[in-house]
Amino acid sequence: MGFLDIRNVTKSYGQVEVLHRVDIAVEEGEFLVLVGPSGCGKSTLLNMIAGLEGITGGEIAIKGRVVNGVHPSKRNIAMVFQSYALYPNMTVGQNMTFGLEMHGVPKPARDRALADVAKLLQIDHLLDRKPGQLSGGQRQRVAMGRALVRNPDVFLFDEPLSNLDAKLRVDMRTEIKKLHQKLKTTIVYVTHDQIEAMTLSTRIAVMNRGHVQQLGTPKEIYDTPANLFVATFMGSPAMNIIPARVVMQDGVPHASVTDAEGTPRMLRFSQAAMAAWEGKDILLGIRPEAITDPEGADRKSGNIQSLPNRVTVTEPAGADTFVTMTLGGRDAIARMRADAPVAAGERYEFAVNMEKAVAFDPATELRIGG
Repeated sequence: MGFLDIRNVTKSYGQVEVLHRVDIAVEEGEFLVLVGPSGCGKSTLLNMIAGLEGITGGEIAIKGRVVNGVHPSKRNIAMVFQSYALYPNMTVGQNMTFGLEMHGVPKPARDRALADVAKLLQIDHLLDRKPGQLSGGQRQRVAMGRALVRNPDVFLFDEPLSNLDAKLRVDMRTEIKKLHQKLKTTIVYVTHDQIEAMTLSTRIAVMNRGHVQQLGTPKEIYDTPANLFVATFMGSPAMNIIPARVVMQDGVPHASVTDAEGTPRMLRFSQAAMAAWEGKDILLGIRPEAITDPEGADRKSGNIQSLPNRVTVTEPAGADTFVTMTLGGRDAIARMRADAPVAAGERYEFAVNMEKAVAFDPATELRIGG
């Protein structure tokens, strides 16, 4: 049993079911991120935890207490919204302590909580200002501070950084991570940004069309995606998905993929179990960083395979160069060192780390091998 338990939860609007039997146990102090495209059900699930949406089926429990039907104010949760939702006519200090005042917390206790949280968030010099006098990042800190002073059991964040510019978003991401490491609070955080999900979470629930596609650590989600949706949604650039066929050479399974000229190229699998797919078509999944130049290949890997192919496009990106080629009739991206000697139109000897390769069943789109 978790600190926050979501058990077999469904949500319907009329005859349309939008959340399908969601099961997630969140441990105390965990940072769970719900990630997925718009309309996947992540915000609906967050609102159900908060009590802002009713539960059609299943149970949600906080610290062992089932909260189905319990008013939001009685759940001891705090929510940080995308829009900040600050009262424009109140000062920063008043915004942060208003909830405590409504719950009948005495003024000395409110003042202590305000001082502690304002110092933690480095906004103690802003307490007498109005929200209209603050930057976007400062408003977000105030919204977080209003949640923190409550000392709730669970913090809920609904896309809190999406209104910020790119640099501020990165800065605030770091601040939220540091805050969680310091306070060890239990957080459920909704975002459509997979970079936010990877960097902030202790675990990720990848959602699509009302289903949890995979629940796991960032490393599990990234390295061993459960299906094609997770593989292509998580990661930037996305995982390369290459049509291939499993063939045996010297008793060892290989992926046969065609290069830019249509010539078959053999890439040896690290997983002996792929022999069971001999003669069958698969979809080979390889992250861009697992295709690189020979000098930049992972020296710890025991299975670096050579792949000669023609370069289509090169895209310098500062610390990296992204190189596009054709594999299996599709574009595939390699992530290479900034000074890798590659040029569009030339043939190049790529190095593929097949220890990092995964395979998918084209019919079910599930990862082969569990």
